[in-house]
Amino acid sequence: MNDDSGSAGARLAIAKRELASLRSEKTIVLALLIQLFVASFSSFLVVGLVSLYDPGAGQNYQLGVGLAGDGSDDVGAALGDDEGVVVRQYPDAVTARAAFQRGEVDAVLVTNETANGTIRVRAVVPEENVRTTIAVVQIREGMEELEHRLRIELRDDLASPPLHVPVRSGGSPYYGFTYTVLVPLLTFLPVFISGSIAVDSLTEESQRGTLELLRVAPVSIGDIVDSKLFATASIAPVQALAWLVLLGVNGTEVRNVPLLVALVSGLSLAVVALGVGIALWSSDRRQAQFLYSTGIIAAATLGGLLPEHPANTVARLAIGTTSRTTIALALLYALLGLAAYVVVRALVDRIDPETL
Repeated sequence: MNDDSGSAGARLAIAKRELASLRSEKTIVLALLIQLFVASFSSFLVVGLVSLYDPGAGQNYQLGVGLAGDGSDDVGAALGDDEGVVVRQYPDAVTARAAFQRGEVDAVLVTNETANGTIRVRAVVPEENVRTTIAVVQIREGMEELEHRLRIELRDDLASPPLHVPVRSGGSPYYGFTYTVLVPLLTFLPVFISGSIAVDSLTEESQRGTLELLRVAPVSIGDIVDSKLFATASIAPVQALAWLVLLGVNGTEVRNVPLLVALVSGLSLAVVALGVGIALWSSDRRQAQFLYSTGIIAAATLGGLLPEHPANTVARLAIGTTSRTTIALALLYALLGLAAYVVVRALVDRIDPETL
């Protein structure tokens, strides 16, 4: 009884030591602080982040476009449907470019109809600033709209009927960015960081020789691995829960929080178990981190073969538009963590402690 109590106390001490050591890892602490900042000020940052995710989403910015040439009527009609674009007609290209130089317009489109009936457009935009990105995106969308209109007008002249294209949805880019990018980022990033911490922890213990000191305690190598594995794997779900709560405080409603935390817990256990297995196989820190990173990239790639990508599963859970597939995959990820732990634990029991 005393041996069991001493062993449990030693495992707890190792786990506390593992968590306390994170304070000295400046890279890890910085990553945590960045995530905390994003989650704490999500309602403020999302406006700027959406500008990078979808530059045309700015509702209070209007792009002035100068048009010149014999095809400007068709191009102007296509661009005029966008509330964020103000179209100005000019008699010729020289006058339009002069207006651009004076700052009267943000971009210039010189249009010419060719002999075969197509419209050639030459665009002039600012050099390397935020307006450049917005101008390119807005002009591209206008050209796509013009192409769509011309295809409809000329469809009777085609040898075969065109394929039906679904109508583009008019969803808010802020809504889409928050749930399809921001929420998955704040849930998956702690998982990847936890796995990296596990790799560093074991490889450093092996290289510095401190793993031998830990084995002096009344615990087995399996108990040491368990202490490190569960201490590291517990970081991600705690972080994810904190981030989701902060998102809610900032006005971003997140549903199915318990299921999301269970999903993160399963993935964290699986990823940390992967990191532990790699660290036990290779004691070299650089090689182990390279193998871990490669394994994560491979797993993310294989995730695209699933009926629903893990990021989509998180987004659907957060929005509340779940299906049977979404629930099944969320539970599968939780079970995956347990399976990964069982496999790694079985491998640890077969390891000769003298080889570590």
